[in-house]
Amino acid sequence: MAETWVNVPEFGASEVGPGQVAGTNLHLELSGEGSLRSQLMHALREAIRSGRLAPGTRLPPYRSLAHDLGIARNTVADAYAELVEEGWLSARQGSGTKVARRATPLPPDQARRPQRQTRRRILHDLMPSSPDAAAFPRAAWLTSARRGIAAAPNNAFGVGDPRGRAELRETLAEYLARARGVRTEPDRIVICSGFAHGLKLLGSVLKGPVAVESYGLDFHRGLLEDAGLRTVPLTVDSYGARIDELPGTSAKAVLLTPAHQFPTGGPLHPERRAAVIDWARSCGGVLVEDDYDGEFRYDRQPVGAVQGLDPDRVVYIGSTSKSLSPALRLGWMVLPGRLVDDILAAKGPREMWSGVVDQLTLADFIACGAYDQHLRRMRQHYRRRRDLLASTLAERAPHIRVSGIAAGLHAVLELPKNTEDAALRAARRQGLAVDGLRPYRHPDSTMPPRDGLVIGYGTPQDHAFAAALEALCLALPDQPSDHRRKPAPARPSGGPAARKS
Repeated sequence: MAETWVNVPEFGASEVGPGQVAGTNLHLELSGEGSLRSQLMHALREAIRSGRLAPGTRLPPYRSLAHDLGIARNTVADAYAELVEEGWLSARQGSGTKVARRATPLPPDQARRPQRQTRRRILHDLMPSSPDAAAFPRAAWLTSARRGIAAAPNNAFGVGDPRGRAELRETLAEYLARARGVRTEPDRIVICSGFAHGLKLLGSVLKGPVAVESYGLDFHRGLLEDAGLRTVPLTVDSYGARIDELPGTSAKAVLLTPAHQFPTGGPLHPERRAAVIDWARSCGGVLVEDDYDGEFRYDRQPVGAVQGLDPDRVVYIGSTSKSLSPALRLGWMVLPGRLVDDILAAKGPREMWSGVVDQLTLADFIACGAYDQHLRRMRQHYRRRRDLLASTLAERAPHIRVSGIAAGLHAVLELPKNTEDAALRAARRQGLAVDGLRPYRHPDSTMPPRDGLVIGYGTPQDHAFAAALEALCLALPDQPSDHRRKPAPARPSGGPAARKS
């Protein structure tokens, strides 16, 4: 049995002057049968029923009550979340947890029934792959739109060319050579509406099977499989995809994220970059290079594109989805010359995907230097967020290993075995949207499943980011009592020293 006096802020405490503390002492007694969470819920219900906790009273933060009662903070968080579902409490971002204002709380069975029919409200979005929408450069984009439209010839506003506007292709050829090390000409660039659109077009041109990374987007695998192409997984380790496994797959194409492997993080090792080109030359194969997170690297200059090693063996695909906004629906395919006509035939006789005005605007936005300025600003912005995420986890959850943070807008939080599902349930109770790591694993992979959370730090606005991190920390599993520091892993097989292809 545990009992204590806790300080509960009174309703109306917001009227108290600076430096003052308002609150009332509340006696809570944890006793009876069941878990500590059940005992705490029973004690809070009784305090509300008896009137000791009046409607509108703000409850202590999770950590404060957990410290006072001598129990785990997740126990308090789970109890609060369940009482919110039952109608005893209410919770709003920035306002804390309060006693609900209804006179008679709903019985538990009635309170839970609607939850099965409606999605839990999302208070904090830490899903990966989304940029900060509030940071879109509206003024500079409007300036480029006015300039681009004013300078465009009349025929720009007729039937669209499936290759894309010449102004944009010419600008991209110069920019990609300068910023990403891509070697190409404007007539080998085809504009598309994003990476998924480009991959779908390639699906009608490539021959299967297609090798893919063991961890990656199931949506991308689905696009290839919808085109009738079987996908074969390659093991992913700390050096990226195991290129030495390619000869045993009978694949004629491979899809990789060399700049920053998604979702596990890290660039493809230089020797493996050379090895995949050697493989493509030896068998007449093609590398499809998803330049994922190519613009956002924090520990050094961005890694150049593999395409620069052999433009005739690599299809390079990039987009504005992360650098500007996924709402623009603008991407580009840099193709080997022999594939251009096939891709244009697959796309159709006229442009039906990317708007001319956005293409003209992007061409001016890049040419005038605004794109470079925006990327520099966002690189600093996202680095600050990454640093705050890393420092918060180091302080609050030092037993959780964080990986994949040298680039991009996401990190992987590695969890103890068989804890991913519980962490996702805890996150939902916090109103937190996150991804688990296991769904990214190819179903045919021989790699052992890993437990983890894939955390995106690009979406929340600045004022909400700290609260999102607080919710994340509350959702993470506690450090096991038998936790011991593990020795550093040995050099993985198939690393640079073991390259076979």
